[in-house]
Amino acid sequence: MVPTSRFSLRTMTLAVAAASAGLSFNAHASMGNLGTTYGVMPVDVATAQSLSMFNDQVSATYYNPSYLTSDERGELTGGILHAEQELRSSRSDADGDIVSDSPSQHVLIGMKTNLASLTRFKHPIYLGFIAGVEKYGKEMLAFSSETSETGQYLQYGKEPLFLNIGGATPLWRGISGGFSVRVTLEAAAQLDAVSTLGGETSRERLAVNAEPSLKSILGTTIKWGDTFCPESSCFLDGWESALTYRTKSSASTSVDSNIIVTQTIPDPGLSLAVATIDSFQPETIAIGTQYKGDGWRVGGSIEQQNWSELEDEFARDSIKDQEDVSAGNRIGFDDTLVPRIGAEYQLSRNFALRGGLAYEESPLKTTRNPELNYLDTDKIVAGLGISATYERTRLLAYPVRLDIGYQYQQLQERDFTIVDFDGNEQEATADGDIHVISGSITLKF
Repeated sequence: MVPTSRFSLRTMTLAVAAASAGLSFNAHASMGNLGTTYGVMPVDVATAQSLSMFNDQVSATYYNPSYLTSDERGELTGGILHAEQELRSSRSDADGDIVSDSPSQHVLIGMKTNLASLTRFKHPIYLGFIAGVEKYGKEMLAFSSETSETGQYLQYGKEPLFLNIGGATPLWRGISGGFSVRVTLEAAAQLDAVSTLGGETSRERLAVNAEPSLKSILGTTIKWGDTFCPESSCFLDGWESALTYRTKSSASTSVDSNIIVTQTIPDPGLSLAVATIDSFQPETIAIGTQYKGDGWRVGGSIEQQNWSELEDEFARDSIKDQEDVSAGNRIGFDDTLVPRIGAEYQLSRNFALRGGLAYEESPLKTTRNPELNYLDTDKIVAGLGISATYERTRLLAYPVRLDIGYQYQQLQERDFTIVDFDGNEQEATADGDIHVISGSITLKF
């Protein structure tokens, strides 16, 4: 007779193999994504996302789709992002304190165009999309969900496919509106098989299905001078404000398996169902303001991130809902406010320098999370970047723009209680350093 725990592990392996037909399970678990963890384009990386709501590049489809209207020209952008992570958990009984050091490596492509020529009204309607693919384009669906007895970080790791599509249009005198969707995947796998005690299967039937899930992003921008004094100059000239709303989103997978074990488990067999989420993004409301001067601008934003909703998501997750709720060990999350501030200065006609700062409070409320052992800390984010515009193009109608951004994230020390699978407890201190470099080339048309 095969022990139940051993057979369950073997069955789980078969089920995971089914899901692996559509997903990659070699990444660390992550509740982050490219847009909020680091920044999409070099401008977002360099300003710690403080000026992202006023970035006229295609990353506006994620941060503030209404700002697609700020430049009438079309745009084609390609870029890369490389993030080096050293995430530590210092324990007295550990040989090494590095929990994760696997990099996140994205290739980016985006485009924006004006669809006004398709209509008879000639009213500008802008359409844009941005996509980011992990491992420099080789890994579209990095995904992992797991328990851990040594600790795992909540918001870092490889990121799944980042895809945003949206549009925007001017509404009235300096006021524009935009709408976009973030595309995530909901994957489902069904496995039926007959197995021997040695694990050899026969009469297998495997079905994998992945459906897109569309999550809304709304944005509006007001250029105060154009709205209240369009015919003359006034003290409101140069001021812009924006408001955006992002619904919560996540990637998810579910696996259903039914296994018949000859001479052990007869028909209808043993059923096993697993449902889990990854790359969760909370419902977010953000407001931002910037002032444009002669060759410079300064601005900032505040984000309300409703992470408390993740508690209900985990309660429906068969991997992450491991705690004994009756014992008061359920993992908890707090809603957070994220302040950001940044500036940009035009060094010359062809070069611009920018930088930004942000402070992100950890949403993880509980410091003792058995089975999962999630780690997360407050962090200080600082960025710096430069843009270069090359005007002497012989073949192109518009100048070519090159952007480079660097970002450093310092994870502040925070104490946790690590509980292994046998119930043994050990105090640990979590901290870390993140280095991000991003570059892009932008062509206008």
